[in-house]
Amino acid sequence: MLVTLEGLDGSGKTTVWEALQERYPDAVFTREPTNDSWYGEAVYRSIEDDDADSLAELFLYTADHAAHLERVIKPALERGDLVISDRYSDSRFAYQGATLERADSEYGLDDPLQYVVDVHEPFSITPDLTIYLDLEPERGAERAGATNKFEHADYLADVRANYERLREREPERFVRVDATQESGAVLEAVADALAARLPE
Repeated sequence: MLVTLEGLDGSGKTTVWEALQERYPDAVFTREPTNDSWYGEAVYRSIEDDDADSLAELFLYTADHAAHLERVIKPALERGDLVISDRYSDSRFAYQGATLERADSEYGLDDPLQYVVDVHEPFSITPDLTIYLDLEPERGAERAGATNKFEHADYLADVRANYERLREREPERFVRVDATQESGAVLEAVADALAARLPE
């Protein structure tokens, strides 16, 4: 089973992901962008580059995702493991969709979010469950500290709108959790959502 944690910067995904490791010690915990490959290294370099080309950046993320699937996700699922990922393809759809939307005059894409989804469709694996930690863009930017180009409220507002589109398309896959709650309450809501979907 593949479970993904999604949400804006500052939503508390990584904190929840770390806490879940104590509850599910036999699960495979992973994340995107990866931090143990040259693909992921290239992504992190692009995040720090305010002038990175939006389309080139998308394909860096996509290459990292493809390698992650082959090295980590697919082998774990074939073994029958529970896999919990801090960010996955929906982050790319929401974030790179927003980036391309802002650069649309350069590329002429009718629907940037759909374009990113279509790039992934032939090879990616759809999660069994996606837990979406939702909060207002202003709150997310404040928590994240606006340390890079993706952590500003106006940009995060576009990202949040994309997440809402994705949720509307697959309501059975997404579980929304109010990320404005106290951290313990957020963790319990996530744990309950996960327990409700796991096989006995």
